[in-house]
Amino acid sequence: MYIYLPIAEVSMNVFAITGLGGMVGFLSGLFGVGGGFLMTPLLIFLGIPAAVAVSTEANQIVASSVSGVLAHWRKRNVDFTMGFILLIGGLIGSSFGVWLFAFLKTIGQIELVIRLAYVVFLGLIGFLMAWESSKAILKSRTPGASRGKLHQHNWLHGLPFKIRFRRSKLYISALLPLFIGAFVGMLSAIMGVGGGFILVPAMIYVLGMPTAVVVGT
Repeated sequence: MYIYLPIAEVSMNVFAITGLGGMVGFLSGLFGVGGGFLMTPLLIFLGIPAAVAVSTEANQIVASSVSGVLAHWRKRNVDFTMGFILLIGGLIGSSFGVWLFAFLKTIGQIELVIRLAYVVFLGLIGFLMAWESSKAILKSRTPGASRGKLHQHNWLHGLPFKIRFRRSKLYISALLPLFIGAFVGMLSAIMGVGGGFILVPAMIYVLGMPTAVVVGT
């Protein structure tokens, strides 16, 4: 059964759309991501214009994220203080991102920018995660190798405005999650993603949060 989408000006199978939403929602709850990094390119692949896919995915992100937070909150895996600061940064970044999106659409370059952004960021994140995994495997196979910490203390941890995040067991500057939230918010507005595919690695490797709390937060 097909349904006509007047904004996208295409017809799509209802069951294909429903199945796609269910699959992405399942992965969102499992890995703590909004699912936009999967949904948006899949919608584009199915024939939805990139600008429409980006805007449409924002609705799906809200539903999957809210249901995921409720499930993890019952397991006490949500750091609301960290989430609130990330939210403030996200509001600032997404406001700028919406303006940039409108500007790129006006000059007719939004389709190109979205496609290039996906190639660059997905490739970069994939490479960094593969690199970290390879180092962990090599270290585990080396006899007598000392286990390093998940994150190293550097100049970032010397920033002012420190706050204690009890659920994450961290005492770091509020500027770190604020800047990360702003950057991810800007990308979310331009690329139509929840930002989880960037936010989750940043929360683990930059902020040093426990993985279970990262997924819920």
